[in-house]
Amino acid sequence: MSNQKTIPGSLNAPHVDAFPTPPFEHQKQPFPGLASKMKPVPDHGEKTYKGSDRLKGRKALITGGDSGIGRAVAIAFAREGAQVAINYLPDEEPDAKEVMDLLWSEGLKVVAIPGDIRDEKFCQQLVKEAEEKLGGLDLLVNNAGRQQFCDSIKDLTTEAFDATFKTNVYAMFWITKAALEFIPRGGSIINTSSVQAFLPSDNLLDYSQTKASIVAFTKGLAKQLAPEGIRVNSVAPGPYWTALQVCGGQPQEKVEKFGEQAPLKRPGQPAEIAAMYVTLASQESSYASGQVWCSDGGTGTL
Repeated sequence: MSNQKTIPGSLNAPHVDAFPTPPFEHQKQPFPGLASKMKPVPDHGEKTYKGSDRLKGRKALITGGDSGIGRAVAIAFAREGAQVAINYLPDEEPDAKEVMDLLWSEGLKVVAIPGDIRDEKFCQQLVKEAEEKLGGLDLLVNNAGRQQFCDSIKDLTTEAFDATFKTNVYAMFWITKAALEFIPRGGSIINTSSVQAFLPSDNLLDYSQTKASIVAFTKGLAKQLAPEGIRVNSVAPGPYWTALQVCGGQPQEKVEKFGEQAPLKRPGQPAEIAAMYVTLASQESSYASGQVWCSDGGTGTL
């Protein structure tokens, strides 16, 4: 973003007032949407995230790694020394190419595995391919999500309900189950939930249910895998400026005012949450499991 202010001694990281505030331009994209076409384009930390080898030697699979929070996490993990595989829908190839080209230009190891995670067989193939191409797998970030607003349960179709659960819940189950064949003791699984799990919006009935499921899955699986030394945690974002919002995730009037109700009066940028995933993935958080960490612009949801 332009005109970002900095604090002395902060390694030029932008501070709380450095990011765009609403109102935003009227904009609508077909699902699944592209970050590169958003106005303003989201900040994924391309120019600001500085690594310090916190994940050196680790091997990570990140779903939804083409844009939004997934891209920010992919950039952060790679710059922290991890080898990274990202998954995304084929329609999101332009965004995926951007992040791949960026990380390749820095000499970082990143591989792309496009495909639809609503298919169980593909999820199994995805994990196997990621493990083979990376030469192992010890970090899993279940981040890909589907969000489509619907004002009334009377208009919420079974097909739409099923697509949201297949993307947000079933895929997480399938991918995690397959990944446990490879993740060793000391590995880490991080799931992306949402503040919607705790403060559901009236027009996101199916989406909020899936995010609550992710919280329960995280807490239950953390207990189940504790004897194996594998940690399971979740991050619960508040309003974040991602392509999810402009391709049916919110009605246009809410997109234009997106994030203004947060105490910080703006949406978060993906770059502002990536460090949470890094911290949960790192061995520095070796006693943190079954946790849900929130980043919501000051609302204090958790």
